Amino acid sequence: MIKIEIGLLLVLISLSSALKAGDDVDLSGRELNAVRTTVPFLTIAPDARSAGMGDVGVASTPDLSSQHWNSAKYLFMKQKAGGQISFTPWLKNLGVNDLYLAYASGYFKVDDRQTISAGLRYFSLGSIQLTNNSGDEAGTSNPSEFAFDLGYGMKLSNNFGAGLLLRYIRSDIAGGVGAVDSPDGMEYNPGNSVAADLSGYYEKTFEISGMDVESAFGINISNIGFKMAYSESDDKEFIPTNLRLGGRGTLQIDEYNKLSLMVDLNKLLVPTPPITSGDTIKAGKDDDVGTFAGMIQSFYDAPAGGKEEFHEIMYSVGAEYWYREQFALRAGYFSEHATKGNRKYFTVGVGLKLNVFSVDFSYLVPAVNGRNNPLDKTYRVSLGFVFE
Repeated sequence: MIKIEIGLLLVLISLSSALKAGDDVDLSGRELNAVRTTVPFLTIAPDARSAGMGDVGVASTPDLSSQHWNSAKYLFMKQKAGGQISFTPWLKNLGVNDLYLAYASGYFKVDDRQTISAGLRYFSLGSIQLTNNSGDEAGTSNPSEFAFDLGYGMKLSNNFGAGLLLRYIRSDIAGGVGAVDSPDGMEYNPGNSVAADLSGYYEKTFEISGMDVESAFGINISNIGFKMAYSESDDKEFIPTNLRLGGRGTLQIDEYNKLSLMVDLNKLLVPTPPITSGDTIKAGKDDDVGTFAGMIQSFYDAPAGGKEEFHEIMYSVGAEYWYREQFALRAGYFSEHATKGNRKYFTVGVGLKLNVFSVDFSYLVPAVNGRNNPLDKTYRVSLGFVFE
Protein backbone atom coordinates (compact mmCIF):
# COMPACT_ATOMS: atom_id res chain seq x y z
CA MET A 1 0.00 0.00 0.00
CA ILE A 2 1.35 3.40 -0.93
CA LYS A 3 1.90 5.87 1.89
CA ILE A 4 3.28 9.38 2.18
CA GLU A 5 5.35 11.08 4.84
CA ILE A 6 2.64 13.43 6.07
CA GLY A 7 4.97 14.81 8.72
CA LEU A 8 7.29 16.17 6.06
CA LEU A 9 4.38 17.87 4.33
CA LEU A 10 3.24 19.49 7.54
CA VAL A 11 6.75 20.79 8.17
CA LEU A 12 6.77 22.36 4.72
CA ILE A 13 3.39 23.95 5.35
CA SER A 14 4.64 25.38 8.63
CA LEU A 15 7.80 26.72 7.03
CA SER A 16 5.74 28.31 4.29
CA SER A 17 4.80 31.14 6.65
CA ALA A 18 7.66 30.80 9.15
CA LEU A 19 5.02 30.36 11.87
CA LYS A 20 6.20 27.19 13.53
CA ALA A 21 4.67 26.74 16.98
CA GLY A 22 6.76 25.31 19.82
CA ASP A 23 5.84 23.09 22.76
CA ASP A 24 4.04 24.81 25.63
CA VAL A 25 6.23 25.29 28.71
CA ASP A 26 5.95 27.34 31.88
CA LEU A 27 5.12 31.00 31.35
CA SER A 28 8.45 32.03 32.87
CA GLY A 29 10.48 29.92 30.46
CA ARG A 30 8.39 29.84 27.31
CA GLU A 31 10.38 30.87 24.26
CA LEU A 32 7.69 30.32 21.65
CA ASN A 33 3.91 30.24 21.85
CA ALA A 34 2.85 31.10 18.33
CA VAL A 35 -0.81 31.23 17.36
CA ARG A 36 -1.51 28.09 15.32
CA THR A 37 -3.47 27.97 12.08
CA THR A 38 -3.77 25.75 9.06
CA VAL A 39 -3.32 26.99 5.44
CA PRO A 40 -0.86 29.76 6.44
CA PHE A 41 -0.14 30.36 2.74
CA LEU A 42 -3.15 32.71 2.87
CA THR A 43 -1.08 35.18 4.91
CA ILE A 44 1.91 35.39 2.55
CA ALA A 45 2.24 38.72 0.75
CA PRO A 46 1.58 37.70 -2.87
CA ASP A 47 2.67 40.79 -4.83
CA ALA A 48 5.98 42.56 -5.33
CA ARG A 49 4.81 46.11 -4.61
CA SER A 50 3.57 45.55 -1.04
CA ALA A 51 6.34 43.02 -0.37
CA GLY A 52 8.89 45.72 -1.22
CA MET A 53 7.40 47.95 1.50
CA GLY A 54 7.57 45.53 4.43
CA ASP A 55 4.22 43.87 3.62
CA VAL A 56 2.10 46.99 4.04
CA GLY A 57 -1.02 47.25 1.92
CA VAL A 58 -4.30 47.88 3.72
CA ALA A 59 -4.08 51.67 3.20
CA SER A 60 -1.45 52.00 0.47
CA THR A 61 -2.50 53.80 -2.70
CA PRO A 62 -4.99 51.63 -4.61
CA ASP A 63 -3.34 49.15 -6.96
CA LEU A 64 -3.93 45.94 -8.88
CA SER A 65 -3.17 43.70 -5.88
CA SER A 66 -5.82 45.29 -3.64
CA GLN A 67 -7.78 42.02 -3.73
CA HIS A 68 -5.45 40.57 -1.09
CA TRP A 69 -4.87 43.66 1.08
CA ASN A 70 -8.14 45.58 0.96
CA SER A 71 -10.59 45.08 -1.90
CA ALA A 72 -12.36 48.36 -1.06
CA LYS A 73 -9.36 50.19 -2.55
CA TYR A 74 -10.43 49.11 -6.04
CA LEU A 75 -13.23 51.68 -5.78
CA PHE A 76 -10.60 54.45 -5.92
CA MET A 77 -8.67 53.15 -8.92
CA LYS A 78 -8.56 55.69 -11.76
CA GLN A 79 -8.76 53.11 -14.56
CA LYS A 80 -11.84 51.19 -15.63
CA ALA A 81 -10.34 47.71 -15.21
CA GLY A 82 -7.06 45.91 -14.72
CA GLY A 83 -5.29 42.71 -13.77
CA GLN A 84 -2.02 41.45 -12.34
CA ILE A 85 -0.02 38.23 -12.06
CA SER A 86 2.68 37.63 -9.44
CA PHE A 87 5.23 34.90 -8.80
CA THR A 88 7.26 34.10 -5.67
CA PRO A 89 9.80 31.24 -5.41
CA TRP A 90 9.51 30.05 -1.80
CA LEU A 91 12.19 28.96 0.70
CA LYS A 92 14.98 29.24 -1.87
CA ASN A 93 17.49 29.77 0.92
CA LEU A 94 16.86 26.20 2.14
CA GLY A 95 17.82 24.75 -1.24
CA VAL A 96 14.22 23.96 -2.15
CA ASN A 97 13.66 24.55 -5.84
CA ASP A 98 10.06 23.53 -6.51
CA LEU A 99 8.07 25.50 -3.91
CA TYR A 100 6.38 28.64 -5.19
CA LEU A 101 3.40 30.95 -4.77
CA ALA A 102 1.53 32.21 -7.84
CA TYR A 103 -1.16 34.87 -7.65
CA ALA A 104 -3.53 36.54 -10.10
CA SER A 105 -6.07 39.26 -9.42
CA GLY A 106 -8.21 41.72 -11.33
CA TYR A 107 -11.09 44.16 -11.05
CA PHE A 108 -13.77 45.89 -13.13
CA LYS A 109 -15.64 49.11 -12.38
CA VAL A 110 -19.35 48.56 -12.91
CA ASP A 111 -19.90 52.31 -12.51
CA ASP A 112 -18.47 55.19 -10.48
CA ARG A 113 -19.58 53.62 -7.20
CA GLN A 114 -19.30 49.85 -7.68
CA THR A 115 -16.58 47.32 -8.51
CA ILE A 116 -16.34 43.58 -8.90
CA SER A 117 -13.07 41.69 -8.51
CA ALA A 118 -11.54 38.23 -8.45
CA GLY A 119 -8.36 36.58 -7.23
CA LEU A 120 -6.65 33.19 -7.49
CA ARG A 121 -3.78 32.06 -5.26
CA TYR A 122 -1.89 28.80 -5.90
CA PHE A 123 0.80 27.44 -3.58
CA SER A 124 2.92 24.51 -4.76
CA LEU A 125 4.56 22.39 -2.05
CA GLY A 126 6.86 20.75 -4.55
CA SER A 127 7.42 17.09 -5.24
CA ILE A 128 7.27 14.53 -2.39
CA GLN A 129 8.61 11.00 -2.61
CA LEU A 130 6.08 8.22 -1.95
CA THR A 131 7.05 4.87 -0.39
CA ASN A 132 5.32 1.57 0.23
CA ASN A 133 5.19 -0.36 3.52
CA SER A 134 8.63 -1.80 2.83
CA GLY A 135 10.17 1.63 2.38
CA ASP A 136 10.61 1.20 -1.37
CA GLU A 137 10.02 4.19 -3.64
CA ALA A 138 6.56 4.18 -5.18
CA GLY A 139 6.35 7.33 -7.25
CA THR A 140 5.94 10.96 -6.27
CA SER A 141 3.19 13.23 -5.04
CA ASN A 142 2.68 16.93 -5.74
CA PRO A 143 0.85 18.53 -2.80
CA SER A 144 -0.61 21.98 -3.34
CA GLU A 145 -3.06 24.51 -1.98
CA PHE A 146 -5.20 27.15 -3.65
CA ALA A 147 -7.79 29.79 -2.87
CA PHE A 148 -10.25 31.50 -5.21
CA ASP A 149 -12.21 34.59 -4.26
CA LEU A 150 -14.80 36.95 -5.70
CA GLY A 151 -15.35 40.47 -4.43
CA TYR A 152 -17.83 43.32 -4.55
CA GLY A 153 -17.19 46.91 -3.51
CA MET A 154 -19.40 49.96 -3.07
CA LYS A 155 -18.61 53.61 -2.40
CA LEU A 156 -20.65 54.81 0.56
CA SER A 157 -19.39 58.39 0.15
CA ASN A 158 -16.91 60.24 -2.03
CA ASN A 159 -14.14 59.40 0.44
CA PHE A 160 -15.12 56.00 1.86
CA GLY A 161 -15.76 52.59 0.36
CA ALA A 162 -16.48 49.09 1.67
CA GLY A 163 -15.67 45.68 0.21
CA LEU A 164 -16.83 42.10 0.64
CA LEU A 165 -14.96 38.99 -0.55
CA LEU A 166 -16.12 35.38 -0.61
CA ARG A 167 -13.36 32.77 -0.75
CA TYR A 168 -13.08 29.03 -1.38
CA ILE A 169 -9.97 27.32 0.04
CA ARG A 170 -8.63 23.86 -0.78
CA SER A 171 -5.52 22.29 0.75
CA ASP A 172 -4.34 18.98 -0.70
CA ILE A 173 -1.36 17.81 1.36
CA ALA A 174 -1.87 14.30 -0.03
CA GLY A 175 -0.81 15.59 -3.43
CA GLY A 176 -3.76 14.49 -5.51
CA VAL A 177 -3.33 10.75 -4.88
CA GLY A 178 -6.58 10.45 -2.94
CA ALA A 179 -6.90 9.29 0.65
CA VAL A 180 -3.49 8.20 1.87
CA ASP A 181 -2.68 5.77 4.68
CA SER A 182 -0.23 7.69 6.82
CA PRO A 183 2.34 6.20 9.21
CA ASP A 184 0.03 7.00 12.15
CA GLY A 185 -2.80 4.98 10.63
CA MET A 186 -5.05 7.92 9.69
CA GLU A 187 -6.33 8.67 6.21
CA TYR A 188 -5.67 12.14 4.89
CA ASN A 189 -7.92 13.87 2.37
CA PRO A 190 -7.89 17.40 0.94
CA GLY A 191 -9.09 20.03 3.38
CA ASN A 192 -11.78 22.48 2.27
CA SER A 193 -13.18 25.67 3.70
CA VAL A 194 -15.06 28.82 2.74
CA ALA A 195 -14.36 32.26 4.15
CA ALA A 196 -15.13 35.96 3.76
CA ASP A 197 -13.24 39.26 3.96
CA LEU A 198 -14.77 42.52 5.17
CA SER A 199 -12.86 45.70 4.36
CA GLY A 200 -13.10 49.48 4.39
CA TYR A 201 -10.97 52.26 2.92
CA TYR A 202 -11.02 56.04 3.45
CA GLU A 203 -8.91 58.69 1.73
CA LYS A 204 -8.97 62.48 1.72
CA THR A 205 -6.70 65.17 0.24
CA PHE A 206 -5.86 68.46 1.91
CA GLU A 207 -3.17 71.14 1.56
CA ILE A 208 -0.17 71.93 3.76
CA SER A 209 2.19 74.81 2.91
CA GLY A 210 0.99 74.79 -0.67
CA MET A 211 1.55 71.05 -1.14
CA ASP A 212 -1.16 68.44 -1.56
CA VAL A 213 -1.22 65.78 1.14
CA GLU A 214 -3.38 62.67 0.90
CA SER A 215 -4.25 60.75 4.05
CA ALA A 216 -5.75 57.28 3.99
CA PHE A 217 -6.93 54.66 6.49
CA GLY A 218 -7.85 51.04 5.89
CA ILE A 219 -9.21 48.00 7.70
CA ASN A 220 -9.55 44.41 6.53
CA ILE A 221 -10.83 41.42 8.50
CA SER A 222 -9.83 38.51 6.29
CA ASN A 223 -10.49 34.76 6.21
CA ILE A 224 -13.55 34.72 8.44
CA GLY A 225 -14.43 31.11 7.83
CA PHE A 226 -14.87 27.50 8.86
CA LYS A 227 -12.20 25.39 10.51
CA MET A 228 -10.41 22.78 8.40
CA ALA A 229 -9.32 19.17 8.92
CA TYR A 230 -7.54 16.60 6.75
CA SER A 231 -9.24 13.51 8.15
CA GLU A 232 -12.50 12.60 9.88
CA SER A 233 -10.64 11.59 13.01
CA ASP A 234 -8.45 14.69 13.12
CA ASP A 235 -9.32 17.82 15.12
CA LYS A 236 -10.34 20.78 12.99
CA GLU A 237 -7.92 23.72 12.98
CA PHE A 238 -8.54 27.43 12.55
CA ILE A 239 -7.78 29.10 9.25
CA PRO A 240 -5.79 32.37 9.59
CA THR A 241 -8.56 34.88 10.34
CA ASN A 242 -6.71 38.19 10.52
CA LEU A 243 -7.36 41.81 11.50
CA ARG A 244 -5.30 44.36 9.56
CA LEU A 245 -5.37 48.10 10.32
CA GLY A 246 -3.25 50.75 8.65
CA GLY A 247 -2.72 54.32 7.59
CA ARG A 248 -0.88 56.28 4.92
CA GLY A 249 0.30 59.80 4.26
CA THR A 250 1.27 60.84 0.71
CA LEU A 251 3.06 64.12 -0.01
CA GLN A 252 2.95 65.52 -3.55
CA ILE A 253 6.33 67.28 -3.39
CA ASP A 254 6.02 68.82 -6.84
CA GLU A 255 4.74 67.98 -10.29
CA TYR A 256 7.14 65.06 -10.66
CA ASN A 257 7.93 63.76 -7.17
CA LYS A 258 5.69 62.00 -4.66
CA LEU A 259 6.49 60.30 -1.34
CA SER A 260 4.27 57.97 0.73
CA LEU A 261 4.79 56.66 4.27
CA MET A 262 2.67 53.75 5.53
CA VAL A 263 2.14 51.54 8.56
CA ASP A 264 0.12 48.32 9.04
CA LEU A 265 -0.80 46.48 12.24
CA ASN A 266 -1.84 42.80 12.10
CA LYS A 267 -3.34 40.44 14.64
CA LEU A 268 -4.54 36.89 14.06
CA LEU A 269 -8.10 36.54 15.35
CA VAL A 270 -7.39 32.97 16.46
CA PRO A 271 -7.18 31.68 20.06
CA THR A 272 -3.76 31.48 21.67
CA PRO A 273 -2.74 27.94 22.76
CA PRO A 274 -3.14 27.62 26.55
CA ILE A 275 -0.52 26.29 28.95
CA THR A 276 -1.59 22.79 29.95
CA SER A 277 -0.59 20.00 32.28
CA GLY A 278 -2.21 16.83 31.03
CA ASP A 279 -5.86 17.74 30.48
CA THR A 280 -5.70 20.68 32.90
CA ILE A 281 -5.35 24.25 31.63
CA LYS A 282 -2.82 26.03 33.86
CA ALA A 283 -2.97 29.40 32.10
CA GLY A 284 -4.97 30.84 29.23
CA LYS A 285 -8.29 29.59 27.94
CA ASP A 286 -9.61 26.52 26.14
CA ASP A 287 -8.94 27.04 22.42
CA ASP A 288 -11.45 24.37 21.32
CA VAL A 289 -14.11 26.90 20.35
CA GLY A 290 -15.93 27.97 17.20
CA THR A 291 -14.82 30.53 14.64
CA PHE A 292 -16.66 33.59 15.96
CA ALA A 293 -16.06 32.72 19.60
CA GLY A 294 -12.38 32.30 18.75
CA MET A 295 -12.25 35.72 17.08
CA ILE A 296 -13.55 37.40 20.22
CA GLN A 297 -11.51 35.24 22.59
CA SER A 298 -8.30 36.04 20.70
CA PHE A 299 -8.24 39.49 22.33
CA TYR A 300 -8.04 38.26 25.94
CA ASP A 301 -6.94 34.62 26.12
CA ALA A 302 -3.12 34.80 26.06
CA PRO A 303 -1.63 32.77 28.96
CA ALA A 304 0.63 35.66 30.02
CA GLY A 305 -2.17 38.21 29.91
CA GLY A 306 -2.23 41.63 28.28
CA LYS A 307 1.50 41.78 27.68
CA GLU A 308 1.39 38.63 25.57
CA GLU A 309 -1.65 39.94 23.70
CA PHE A 310 0.40 42.94 22.59
CA HIS A 311 3.17 40.56 21.52
CA GLU A 312 0.71 39.02 19.05
CA ILE A 313 0.50 42.27 17.08
CA MET A 314 2.74 42.31 14.02
CA TYR A 315 3.65 45.61 12.43
CA SER A 316 4.95 46.77 9.09
CA VAL A 317 6.28 50.16 8.02
CA GLY A 318 6.95 51.12 4.43
CA ALA A 319 7.94 54.01 2.18
CA GLU A 320 7.44 54.55 -1.53
CA TYR A 321 8.85 57.26 -3.81
CA TRP A 322 7.48 57.91 -7.30
CA TYR A 323 9.09 59.97 -10.04
CA ARG A 324 6.63 61.19 -12.68
CA GLU A 325 4.32 58.28 -11.81
CA GLN A 326 6.64 56.09 -13.88
CA PHE A 327 9.50 54.93 -11.66
CA ALA A 328 9.21 53.86 -8.01
CA LEU A 329 11.66 53.07 -5.20
CA ARG A 330 10.40 51.20 -2.13
CA ALA A 331 11.65 50.07 1.27
CA GLY A 332 10.08 48.60 4.39
CA TYR A 333 10.40 46.64 7.60
CA PHE A 334 8.28 43.83 9.10
CA SER A 335 8.43 42.74 12.75
CA GLU A 336 6.91 39.88 14.71
CA HIS A 337 7.67 39.25 18.40
CA ALA A 338 10.23 36.56 19.20
CA THR A 339 7.68 34.46 21.11
CA LYS A 340 5.20 34.53 18.21
CA GLY A 341 7.40 33.45 15.29
CA ASN A 342 10.24 36.00 15.31
CA ARG A 343 9.92 37.04 11.67
CA LYS A 344 11.85 40.29 11.28
CA TYR A 345 13.06 41.49 7.92
CA PHE A 346 13.86 44.46 5.73
CA THR A 347 12.58 44.70 2.18
CA VAL A 348 13.39 46.79 -0.88
CA GLY A 349 11.67 47.08 -4.22
CA VAL A 350 11.36 48.92 -7.51
CA GLY A 351 8.49 49.59 -9.89
CA LEU A 352 8.09 50.75 -13.45
CA LYS A 353 4.97 51.91 -15.32
CA LEU A 354 4.88 52.05 -19.11
CA ASN A 355 1.54 53.30 -20.42
CA VAL A 356 -0.94 50.55 -19.49
CA PHE A 357 1.67 48.04 -18.32
CA SER A 358 3.58 47.83 -15.04
CA VAL A 359 6.29 45.64 -13.55
CA ASP A 360 7.37 45.40 -9.89
CA PHE A 361 10.19 43.59 -8.10
CA SER A 362 10.97 43.10 -4.39
CA TYR A 363 13.73 41.50 -2.34
CA LEU A 364 13.83 40.43 1.33
CA VAL A 365 16.74 40.62 3.80
CA PRO A 366 16.26 39.07 7.30
CA ALA A 367 16.93 41.31 10.30
CA VAL A 368 17.53 38.38 12.68
CA ASN A 369 21.13 37.17 12.62
CA GLY A 370 22.69 33.96 13.84
CA ARG A 371 20.47 31.45 12.07
CA ASN A 372 19.68 30.17 8.63
CA ASN A 373 16.53 32.15 7.91
CA PRO A 374 14.26 30.32 5.43
CA LEU A 375 12.95 33.65 4.09
CA ASP A 376 16.40 35.02 3.23
CA LYS A 377 16.74 36.20 -0.40
CA THR A 378 13.02 35.85 -1.10
CA TYR A 379 12.06 37.81 -4.20
CA ARG A 380 8.77 38.53 -5.95
CA VAL A 381 7.88 39.67 -9.45
CA SER A 382 4.54 41.19 -10.55
CA LEU A 383 3.28 42.14 -13.99
CA GLY A 384 0.14 44.26 -14.41
CA PHE A 385 -2.02 45.94 -17.00
CA VAL A 386 -4.94 48.40 -16.92
CA PHE A 387 -7.72 49.47 -19.29
CA GLU A 388 -8.70 53.14 -19.34
